[in-house]
Amino acid sequence: MDSCDECATLADMGLQRAFLNCAVAAFAGFFTLAPALASDAAQSEEVLQLLEDLRDPEQKAWQRIERQIGRLWSRSGSASADLLLMRGREAMLRGDTAGAIDHFSAVIDHAPEFAEGYHARAMAWFMAGRLGLAMNDLHQTLSLNPQHFSALAGVGRILEDVESYDRAQRAYSSAYAIHPHRDDVKAALERLERRLSGVAL
Repeated sequence: MDSCDECATLADMGLQRAFLNCAVAAFAGFFTLAPALASDAAQSEEVLQLLEDLRDPEQKAWQRIERQIGRLWSRSGSASADLLLMRGREAMLRGDTAGAIDHFSAVIDHAPEFAEGYHARAMAWFMAGRLGLAMNDLHQTLSLNPQHFSALAGVGRILEDVESYDRAQRAYSSAYAIHPHRDDVKAALERLERRLSGVAL
């Protein structure tokens, strides 16, 4: 049985904390490995140029650029997968987390190399309180698209929630290096800097 199978077994037994610890441990070496695993679709010339523009701390049009990147990352190349992704997002907006997970799982089955399918399902798992499953899907997202700043921020959030503060800081820092305009990431880095330096929050 490999590490993923072991994690799934733990989850089935209801040992959510142990499952999450396993997922966190699997992430330990991710930040040095991810770039070699990136999918071509997530690294098109158009996306790379937009990411370069987004990295500029003085960029005034960052919200428009962020939306453009999001639209490009949401294109799987399959009309069926794109429709399933849209339906899953609509289910999320209705508060139907279980339905959203079903739709996003269908996206992944249909297009297993499509990073946004995993990212969308990670958000749904997070909303459902299944942090270990969310972390696994974020890991897959970043394996396919290491520049996914929202996925990196999500990793930071989960790691911070389980009090793995040093790793959370690394994840947030990676997100910030790509997208230095998000207030939530800035606030998280400031919060973790105070915590890790021993300053009372």
